[in-house]
Amino acid sequence: MLKLRSIVLVFFSSVVLFACGGGSDEQVVNVYTHRHYEADNELYKKFTDETGIEVNVINANADELIQRLESEGANSPADILITVDGGRLNRAMDKGLLQPVQSETLDQNIPEQFREPSGHWYGMTYRARIIVHSKDRLPAGQILNYEDLADPKWKGKILVRSSEHVYNQSLTASLILADGEEKAAAWAKGLVANFARSPKGNDRDQVKAIAAGEGDIAIVNSYYIGLMLHSENEEEKKAAEGITLVFPNQENRGTHINISAAGVTRHAPNKENAVRFLEFLSGAHAQEVFAGTNYEYPANPAIPFPGLLQSWGDFKKDTASISLIGRNNEKAVLLMEAAGWK
Repeated sequence: MLKLRSIVLVFFSSVVLFACGGGSDEQVVNVYTHRHYEADNELYKKFTDETGIEVNVINANADELIQRLESEGANSPADILITVDGGRLNRAMDKGLLQPVQSETLDQNIPEQFREPSGHWYGMTYRARIIVHSKDRLPAGQILNYEDLADPKWKGKILVRSSEHVYNQSLTASLILADGEEKAAAWAKGLVANFARSPKGNDRDQVKAIAAGEGDIAIVNSYYIGLMLHSENEEEKKAAEGITLVFPNQENRGTHINISAAGVTRHAPNKENAVRFLEFLSGAHAQEVFAGTNYEYPANPAIPFPGLLQSWGDFKKDTASISLIGRNNEKAVLLMEAAGWK
């Protein structure tokens, strides 16, 4: 009941907020976003300072935002949807909640791999889905590929969050593309057989569980390690300092990545402002803030990596289309359920 009440509160707040502005004659852009970082708020203010366009923001999880856009229909005040991962973005697109836009600036700033082919959404940052392991209990070089995690020698060693999370669904979808459904299914079954515990928590919790000795190996998003290393929480910082990072599959297809991306909503009342907002987020300043503050990799290839990301070294990325990976999300979910991945 508490969760439902909080969702209603968020949505009621949006009605009040957007009632104060948001028509097509207003200098505003209304943003529904799954992201929850202070760096984003600073960028919204910067955009307003530069353009005079006010940014109205509603935060909720992706499923809630997609459901809201569906229920609002043509009356939706939203101009922009921001969320993470191709699976969610394709779901919003397939439901007719996004519209294609064309922008020379976006096409110049965002590589093809990181955008939907017809312009329904554009990636702003990407994260590597990496493997980490205990420095003390596991020598470096023992694990090189995602596929290695299904080896029975790692029985009782592997920590990972739930299969319900889109990060893991997209990783599995990438294995379907790379290895085929049969091999991906065998991989998922082998991985589940090696779990140290039933999946729970977020990516940070997997790293902390390594520090607590509950397991030795985890699958996490790279930016969480950056956030933990710079955390004011000493437990988190110490846990991150005790692991080795592995960027998998460097001798073959490359490391799987997932994105944070944005699209213009189908009924955007402020479309021109929305496109201008996306162009701003793809530009040098915003991309540098994303990378330097939140430790995400900039989608714009002209932006150099900041110090911490440079210290991790350059790595070969899986070049599979994020859009195509998203298209395999449903297959991945069924495959993970069949493997017993809770």
